[in-house]
Amino acid sequence: MEPVTLTTDRLVLRPVGPDDTDAVYAAVQDADIQRWTTVPSPYLPEHAISFTEQIVPDGWAQGSMFTFGVFLTGGELAAMLALTMRSLGTAEVGFWAAKEHRGHGYVAEATLTACRWVFTEVGVDRVEWRAEVGNHASRAVAERAGFTVEGTLRSGINNKGVRRDCWIGSLLPSDLSLPSTAPYLPGRA
Repeated sequence: MEPVTLTTDRLVLRPVGPDDTDAVYAAVQDADIQRWTTVPSPYLPEHAISFTEQIVPDGWAQGSMFTFGVFLTGGELAAMLALTMRSLGTAEVGFWAAKEHRGHGYVAEATLTACRWVFTEVGVDRVEWRAEVGNHASRAVAERAGFTVEGTLRSGINNKGVRRDCWIGSLLPSDLSLPSTAPYLPGRA
């Protein structure tokens, strides 16, 4: 798939490239990003180079992962967001915010924008969100973006070689008043 750029009144979501390597490297030096996400720790310059020059373009080219740098309209990197294809019609969202840009609603806004795009342009019918139990900041973003927290998965994620329990939530096209590509028949209690 060809990379796309999405915009809101406050943000520009676009794939990162070599010109963004230094900004990615600087942002990921934050201890919270390294603690709560699956980025390597310590995060070295070669990790940022591999991310911006290989991982991001390969994901777009293969249609397996759609990664967006979340930039303020002035050009400053505020966050990173990726939609990774997990199975037919299902993607998983992951994100982090640069320390100085937390608390402004940028990630929730970017998540909604990217989910609308993946629902309407890629044909995804379910976006999942997962975060290690205790990552209250990630959960707050997911809930602000409209995700329904569905429960806790025991040993549901692997972060740096350690299995951890995680929260899981989902966003469906119908949550955003959008049509699904496949019929949805909710279970009856």
